[in-house]
Amino acid sequence: MVSSLAPYVEHTRLDPATTPADVVECVREASSASLFGVCVASARVPTARAAIDALAAAGHFAPVLVTVVGFPHGAVATEAKVAEARWVVAHGAEELDVVADLGLLRAGDAQAYQDDLAAVVRAAEGRVVKVILETGMLTLDEARWGGRLALAAGAHILKTSTGTPGRGGATLEAVQALAALHPPRGVKASGGVRTEADARAFVAAGATRIGTSAGLRLVGRAE
Repeated sequence: MVSSLAPYVEHTRLDPATTPADVVECVREASSASLFGVCVASARVPTARAAIDALAAAGHFAPVLVTVVGFPHGAVATEAKVAEARWVVAHGAEELDVVADLGLLRAGDAQAYQDDLAAVVRAAEGRVVKVILETGMLTLDEARWGGRLALAAGAHILKTSTGTPGRGGATLEAVQALAALHPPRGVKASGGVRTEADARAFVAAGATRIGTSAGLRLVGRAE
């Protein structure tokens, strides 16, 4: 059993009503608890970058800056995803979570699905890219197939969910299925992870990251 969940947690603020001040507070919370990172919407990347850099300059822990691309539904033109990826990279994002185009996957167009993700991986210029599979909307076999194609496209980590209401969140079965894919890569359990017990169960199932808006609660800190 891991001694601390802090190195796994990406403290997340992706609600569309999240203000720049909310993002700054999210960064401060993550820094105070030494959480792995913060995950914010692409438009909030410059705000988060400035807040992280200010904390680092003052000698405080600097969380990794994670953002999303093609969020939340993934059915976005590849050119638009690439432009968004390039923009967030230029403004200091360190990791990119891109939503897969599930319509292409379910239509059986494996090449278009994979090409879409590979284009974002190239635009990330070597930064970690996570592919969001929205496993709550897929069968386990579909999730495995989508995961394999994502890995072939160059993804570093497979992520279960956007956390969008009505689409389902992370499940132990989905995390286990993704963690078992070859070549072995990381898995980010995201969507509905609200308690320390849940987070530890996901880590035991193979998760290497936990995406949650309850980051402080997971490490025993009041929110």
